[in-house]
Amino acid sequence: MVSQGGGPWRSAGPVEERQAVERVLALAPDVESREAGRAFASERAWSAAGCGEGAVWGVREAADGPPHRTAVVTNDASYTCGCPGGEAPCGHALGLLLLHASDTPVLDRTQEPPSWVAQWLADRRAGATPGETAAPGTSAGSAARAAARRAERRAERVTGGAQELDQRLIDLLRDGLAAADRPGYGLWEETAARMVDAQAPGLAARVRELGSVAASGPGWPARLLEECALLRLLDSAWLGLDRLPGPLAATVRTRVGLTASAEGPPVRDHWLVLAQYDTPDGRIVTRRTWLHGRASGHTMLLLSYGAPGRAPAPPLPVGTVLDAEVTPYPGGGGLRGELGPRFGEPLATTVPPPGGTTADALAAYGNALRDDPWLDAWPVTLRGVIPTPSGDGWQLVGAADGSALPVAPAALSRPGLWKLVALSGGRPLTVFGEFGHRGFDPLAAWCAETSDGEEAPGGAVALA
Repeated sequence: MVSQGGGPWRSAGPVEERQAVERVLALAPDVESREAGRAFASERAWSAAGCGEGAVWGVREAADGPPHRTAVVTNDASYTCGCPGGEAPCGHALGLLLLHASDTPVLDRTQEPPSWVAQWLADRRAGATPGETAAPGTSAGSAARAAARRAERRAERVTGGAQELDQRLIDLLRDGLAAADRPGYGLWEETAARMVDAQAPGLAARVRELGSVAASGPGWPARLLEECALLRLLDSAWLGLDRLPGPLAATVRTRVGLTASAEGPPVRDHWLVLAQYDTPDGRIVTRRTWLHGRASGHTMLLLSYGAPGRAPAPPLPVGTVLDAEVTPYPGGGGLRGELGPRFGEPLATTVPPPGGTTADALAAYGNALRDDPWLDAWPVTLRGVIPTPSGDGWQLVGAADGSALPVAPAALSRPGLWKLVALSGGRPLTVFGEFGHRGFDPLAAWCAETSDGEEAPGGAVALA
């Protein structure tokens, strides 16, 4: 399952930073709105601006009337604004979203939402349609029709970009890959810029990642060919979207870069916090939190974003259990969710999640690839494995059957690996992590078993 001897993990820094901005700009209905959004992405454009509770807001003084008060929900871009309107989302909403994706002091990230924002959020939760804001005097039906027209126009732009990308990939493979490692080779940035213009930030990010493959060491032509094949598969899937089953079509939309809202029904469960780690991505920090539902058996990923030095979301201690609701997002194998209401305080536990063997992990990742061929890794819990050196790396060996999974190259340089080895002391562990074609990346572990087979006292140990 590890191709080409294991390549380096994709760079998360500049790629995800660009993705955050491109996801916002891709929401713009036209070039004029995009430029207006850039203009309003300035701290001089706003007063009383802040963010919290999943929203960002601000007040902009108007020359000929009352101030424009704008609030935007950050995960699905639904918004309210006092401007005259027009194509949605307006430039004010786009500007606030761009500010939210940058490290700027203009946004107060500690204050509570003002009363007008809190009321709008409450009204929205009570029945407003996510992603839609109707101008005064506009019926809900006409707002829905306008949204449908915007979605249709964006789909046409994405289709045009996908057709252009398809031809560029064909030309690249016809002419050969040898030129791709030459200094100054500009195909990737140029093509990525074209995908941004086509409002397909997911395609743009994948194109840019191709540019780093040529510098990834021996065997890069084979890895580049693999990545080109996956990109062509995604491109072709979009062009044939109407022929795909619903779940796969939702995954393709997500991978292309179309935004989606978490959609119900919410799952209430006692959620064990498996792992939580932050990835600094230039001016953006991405926080990933893995949860496991005790009753449902679901494993869910929570994502939040913030500026460096500021928590994207309140931390959830690894090894605690939350009584809460989680609403899943469509596509992506049903992994990503949105944390909803909590019932009571988190409780510490020493009980590890249920786990399986290395063969179970291989089967789970294989099944996940059937639903999402562009998946880099899948969350798995291994029960009864021992960290063991192997050549220049490490592997997790099943104590019962001797089967093994290689530890991912990205984990070899982290202190968490030595923490895992020390925790084991040569005895079997329960380990949670992300497993993919580059190997297993351990994120948390539970204490080794004692000599009589009982679980040793103690809770989860974070490795990331």
